[in-house]
Amino acid sequence: MNLTGSGAELVYLPLGGAGEIGMNLSLYGFGGKWLMVDLGVSFGDDTMPMIDVVMADPEWIAERRDDLVGLVVTHGHEDHLGAIQYLWERLGCPVWATPFSASILRNKLHETGLQGRVPLNVVELGSRFTAGPFDIEMISVTHSIPEPNVLAIRTPVGTVIHTGDWKFDPDPLLGLPTDFEALRRAGKEGVLALVGDSTNVFSRGHTGSESQVRASLIGLLGRYDGRVAVSCFATNVARLESIAVAAAANDRNVALVGRSLWRIDKAARENGYLSDLPPFLTEHDAGYLPKDKVLYICTGSQGEPRAALARIASGDHPHVTLGKGDVVIFSSRIIPGNEKPIYHLQNELVRLGVEVVTEKDEFVHVSGHPAREDMQEMYRLVRPRIAVPVHGEARHLQEHARLARSCGVAEAVEIVNGDVLRLAPGPAEVVDHVATGRLCQDGPRIVRLDSEILRNRRRMVFNGSAVVTVVLDKAGRLLGDPQLTALGLLDSAHEAEEHEVVVEAVRDAVEELPLKARRDDGVVREAARLAVRRSLRDSHGKKPITEVHLVRV
Repeated sequence: MNLTGSGAELVYLPLGGAGEIGMNLSLYGFGGKWLMVDLGVSFGDDTMPMIDVVMADPEWIAERRDDLVGLVVTHGHEDHLGAIQYLWERLGCPVWATPFSASILRNKLHETGLQGRVPLNVVELGSRFTAGPFDIEMISVTHSIPEPNVLAIRTPVGTVIHTGDWKFDPDPLLGLPTDFEALRRAGKEGVLALVGDSTNVFSRGHTGSESQVRASLIGLLGRYDGRVAVSCFATNVARLESIAVAAAANDRNVALVGRSLWRIDKAARENGYLSDLPPFLTEHDAGYLPKDKVLYICTGSQGEPRAALARIASGDHPHVTLGKGDVVIFSSRIIPGNEKPIYHLQNELVRLGVEVVTEKDEFVHVSGHPAREDMQEMYRLVRPRIAVPVHGEARHLQEHARLARSCGVAEAVEIVNGDVLRLAPGPAEVVDHVATGRLCQDGPRIVRLDSEILRNRRRMVFNGSAVVTVVLDKAGRLLGDPQLTALGLLDSAHEAEEHEVVVEAVRDAVEELPLKARRDDGVVREAARLAVRRSLRDSHGKKPITEVHLVRV
């Protein structure tokens, strides 16, 4: 297949977000043009030393940027828009977003010096607009952030419903309710395919409502006399409001602790949200209140080491301290992969004498994603011919496909990043596969996650590094003992004997070379390098990154 999305073929190509949760980057191709939906990030883990932000590599579409008609953002979560400020210059396309997402994005673009350069089209909720051959309708749904949108992407060969993240909350408390009429209308017109969220496919029943969490928090806060800190996802503006309402009902004042919370508060108030709440206190001002009159909302629910809650737990926060008689409520879920840092944080708090409350103890959190009965209702509303599960790992996608078939969907196709899925004409079929990859933010630069730089860094983390200096005369005779530094492996002050064993191995390896070979720098370097690695492998079971500095005198 000629991958131009040409002719009357409509294709779907995920470069991120299929077979994983996070890093969403979807492409639709038709008539020689491409539409991108979302451009998000994920976060580093123990296998990625010193890496915080990871994103899908857009190289394939960047090479075709002249045919990229635009990028539509479904909502303001990091895994859907968090990569735009890093990758937009490679794409150079216009961006569409509703007002709240646009406010979040503007702040991010300002941080990277792209303010005023990105053509950002702010569209109202429920808007309909065109980008190249694509007719796009923003359909309001509910989620754990204001202004989430399902996209109805219309083309001459069929309509695709791209759900983004969503749920059906009958009482969302903040923002618009789900536009069921728009979903029904799309279903009656005929839907070719639904590309849909799979996150909670194993959860039975319906996802709960934010109003239930608010009521629960009001009762829970009434039990405590000490300081209360609540940690939640900063972007969950409805939860911020619920916490503030619950605090007011218990005669407590609310302070925000963490920069991302203040950024979200600013974006929310710019767009008319949280307007019924008084301004939040700063952490400094809250320090003057009696302990039974204060509630802190803190960043760090996922155990992030530099977030506010981690600093409080380690006693490193300049304004907030917690101890015996205080309580921390985790009004969030554990994102898979974050268990270790979260449990470490909770244990640190317990050691301070703090009571820790999680969703397993009390009803303090509700998901922003659809449970099984919500997904079944979505299929009844839009009645697609094809289901394409995304936003989930392999087991989620498989179960979502089963669920779709049980709802009468004729075709359910499980794909992974890089699969080119032809949606029309004819039956849905994977017709090609393109190369995909991952990028990461490494300080001020963006590098490939499989680059030599990061491969070596991972090796150094697990195997250490060694540098040996060998000084020879022009004839190849050693002019002194090799000098060795083995970082992360040998402490020369306390392991002198082990250190000397490696030095001797290098000396022997060089001296065993024929005199003619010792005049060849490359041969000497390789002999010394292998001697270091073999010696440390035998003594420490490690294969360090090894560099040889050869000096000729």
